Amino acid sequence: MKILVVEDEPEIGNYLKQGLSEAAFVVDLVRDGNDGLHAATTEGHDLIMLDVMLPGRDGRSVLRAPREAGNGTPSCS
Repeated sequence: MKILVVEDEPEIGNYLKQGLSEAAFVVDLVRDGNDGLHAATTEGHDLIMLDVMLPGRDGRSVLRAPREAGNGTPSCS
């Protein structure tokens, strides 16, 4: 399973990536909303974990673009 984590706090993002990787998930970690939007719309992920308050673009707007394009990837914030 490939997971996209969009988290701007380095400690939290690194912790999530490490824990999920140790549980045998493939994890892509990005640090801001613009990079999150790019990854969410161009790369195939099975799950997207979003912080709501992100630099550049908030988590809700990151999620809106793939949804409008018909991408139903599950997400959590």
